[in-house]
Amino acid sequence: MTASQLHDHLVRTLMRKAGGTLRRWRTVVGPVRVHDPATHVHCNWSVTPTGTSREIAEVERLLDVVRLEHPIITAG
Repeated sequence: MTASQLHDHLVRTLMRKAGGTLRRWRTVVGPVRVHDPATHVHCNWSVTPTGTSREIAEVERLLDVVRLEHPIITAG
């Protein structure tokens, strides 16, 4: 999975589970940062969500699940 595919997956899943618009969730999730797997062995990506406390909590809950399913991604 690439960073852009992961971002799309996060945004669409949040929209389905929590409602709202794609545009809003794209803003809340922000960019997916890809780290070097040599230094981030267990999970080489991260996001820093911004928004309301409810929105951030929704993102964090989803991230816990998605990190288990897709711990290593590629840039792109």
